[in-house]
This record gives sequence, structure tokens and C-alpha cells, in this order.
Amino acid sequence: MSKPVVAVVGRPNVGKSTLFNVLAGERISIVKDTPGVTRDRIYADVEWLNHSFTMVDTGGIEPDSKDVILSQMREQAEIAIATADVILFMTDVHQGLVDADAKVADMLRRSHKPVVLVVNKVDSFQKYMSDVYEFYNLGIGDPMPISAASRLGLGDMLEEVVKHFPNTSKEEEEDTRPKVAIVGKPNVGKSSLVNKLAGEARVIVSDIAGTTRDAIDTEVKYNGREYIFIDTAGLRRKNKIKEEIERYSIIRAVTAVERADVVILVIDATEGVTEQDAKIAGIAHERGKGIIIAVNKWDAIEKDDKTIYKHTNKIREILSFMSYAEIMFISAKTGQRLNKMFEMIDMVLENNAMRVATGVLNEIMTEAVAMQQPPSDKGKRLRLYYITQVAVKPPTFVIFVNDKELMHFSYTRYLENRIRDTFGFKGTALKFIIRERKEDK
Repeated sequence: MSKPVVAVVGRPNVGKSTLFNVLAGERISIVKDTPGVTRDRIYADVEWLNHSFTMVDTGGIEPDSKDVILSQMREQAEIAIATADVILFMTDVHQGLVDADAKVADMLRRSHKPVVLVVNKVDSFQKYMSDVYEFYNLGIGDPMPISAASRLGLGDMLEEVVKHFPNTSKEEEEDTRPKVAIVGKPNVGKSSLVNKLAGEARVIVSDIAGTTRDAIDTEVKYNGREYIFIDTAGLRRKNKIKEEIERYSIIRAVTAVERADVVILVIDATEGVTEQDAKIAGIAHERGKGIIIAVNKWDAIEKDDKTIYKHTNKIREILSFMSYAEIMFISAKTGQRLNKMFEMIDMVLENNAMRVATGVLNEIMTEAVAMQQPPSDKGKRLRLYYITQVAVKPPTFVIFVNDKELMHFSYTRYLENRIRDTFGFKGTALKFIIRERKEDK
């Protein structure tokens, strides 16, 4: 089931990053140790009581003039409205109510999306409550006083946020159609691909980078099976700096990936794989989705007998953390190899939901241990007792060992490769949880 998305809107310096770090348990400001996956403060996975959700920061804008601040806040508020289930509108008690806040509140009110109005930096409720009341003038509900830095009022705020989460469990049980997110940088041909697969021009396609608005769901029927394609929106082009366009394309990728079973990362063959592609791929990898890399515009490349190998090697090198991903060379324009796309999606769906019997897993592990001794440290050797699969989407395995510290990443990777040798698991990440069990006396 996809997690609800909470978007945080607010002017610079109202404390969005502080709130992010507190709710995400400080993890968000750390660069992930997965190669190729950098984490800047764009999104965070937050767990509170029995709720988990994805928190998206719609930007830290540093405007030079009043005009720029309004246009950029409008832009980020639009993105929040398009992608979020709940909008957290953050203001600052020290700066008070400003004109820009009122303009954005007006937009949010018209969006009919649930909005939680938060007044930050209220370090003392007694001292600042009269200033908090001023924010009632925005007309979007009760202002909630918090201090992200002092961790005051966060429980009440989160309680208010989770009240607005959609009750999706019933709907999702009914809709079992596979959901496929098409992600990638602006202008790599995502919309053209959806249009070609759907057989009709449903998504606006234009040469201007980022002309698609909001995420669009397209139903496609192939060989009697229905699929939902989620096309991640780009941006209407304004005089925006490159980083901002990239930032927003990542925000939208996060929200689409969250809803999808399979993610198709579209790469431009004429540009090759980029760092931005690696960031977007990292989001799908972290969330354990089925992954297909579609190298688009293949018709525009001059080829010899080594072209495919060169491109494949380059992709494998930059996206080394997801060597399991399937690669396809396609052309959305000419339709080249698109008939194979549905077969590939079906295969990845199947692998992402595959279960392996415990007995078979333990046979593979016993054989793997016999072939390559587990590591040891200061005379103590790692012992592996038992392995079992506990979940699918992604396939998740628990390994019981005598000492977690001895279970090096490289040995886990070795076991993963042995399991893949037997069962393939093409196109899906595998997740391993290491548990310690004391040796029997």
C-alpha cells in the first residue's frame, strides 16, 4: 500500500529543515551509504505511532524581490497541491503574518486539499500565543503552535496531520491493477512513451522541457490485462534555474514511486546516464520497487556492434547499486521494442512478489557457506543458523546469526548473489534483515 504524502510549504527560514530532521530522526541530513544515492532534504520517511508517511519539502527559495517570492511560492504551492494528500503550511511567529503567506493561503484554500497551518518558533506558549492568534486571519483553520527546534507541540501537529490521511485500504484492495510509474528527468520522453503504449495522445507532449503538468494516470489494456501508468509531471517552463527544475522532478518522482509496483526509469540515449538519473533511481531502489531502465531515443544513436555493450556498461557503472535492474533500449517515437515492454513489466511484477520456500533457502545458504567461509574477527567466526523469507514487494529475508557485527555487507551481497543465481529475481531489489540469536549453551 502506498504511503500518504505530506508536503511542506513555507517561506525560507521558517524552519522546514529543522522540522524535517526532527521528524526523520536526523537521518535525512546524512548522505546514504548506497552508492549513487545522495539524500538532500527533499523527502523523508516519517514514522509516528502506527502511521508512516512520506514528507516532501517543496523548496527553500531565496528570492531577491517581492515579485519573485510570490511567483516561486505559487509554483511550489502548486506542486504541493498536485502531489500531496495533506499540506503542512509552515509560518514563523517571529516574522509574523506577511503578504506572501496570505496569497499562498488563498491558493491552498481553493485547492480543497486538507491544510494544516503550523506556526513555528513558538518556544514559549505563554509568551507567543497572542501572536499565534494573528494567523487565524489566513482563514485556513486553527493555527497550531510548535517549536521544531525545541520539539514542542509536534505530537498535536502530527495528530492533526494523520486525521486527514485518506483511508485507502479499501480502495486499494479493490484496485489490483499493476501500477507502473514512468520517471526520469524532464524531456527524456516520458509522456511520449505513455502515449505510444496507450496508443493515443493522452498526455501533452512538447519539446519544451517539463511541459507535463501534475502526475497523470493512464489506463492501458494489453493482452487482456489492465495496467495503470503514472506519468510524473515536469514543470511549466519559467525562467527557472536548472537545480530547481531538477529538485521538483525529484519531488514528483518520489510521490509517483510511492504509489507504483514497477518503476520505469527513462534515460535519454543521446545524453547517457546522469547523476540526476542516479538520484531518481535511488528513490525506487530504496523503496524496493521493481525496476526497468528504458534507454529512450535509441533511434537517434549511430550504432556499431559494440554500442549496446558500451551503453549497458556505462549504466551498470553509474547505477552500480542496482545491478539487478533490467535494461531496455527503446524508441518512444518509432515504437522500437515497445511490444517487449509489457512482457518485461509482467516478469518484474512476478519477481517482486516471488516467495521462496524456507527449506530451499536454507539449502542454498548451507551450500554457500561451504563454498565460502563466513568472515571472522579476533578469533570469533560468524555462524549462520537459519534464513527465511518474511515479505514480498520487495522480497525480504531474515538471516539469524551468532553476531550481527561479523555479518559484513560483502558477505550479505555474496548470499544475495547465490539466491539470485538460483531464482533470478530480475528487476527487483532484495532486502536482508540480520537478526542475532545467542549460541546454544
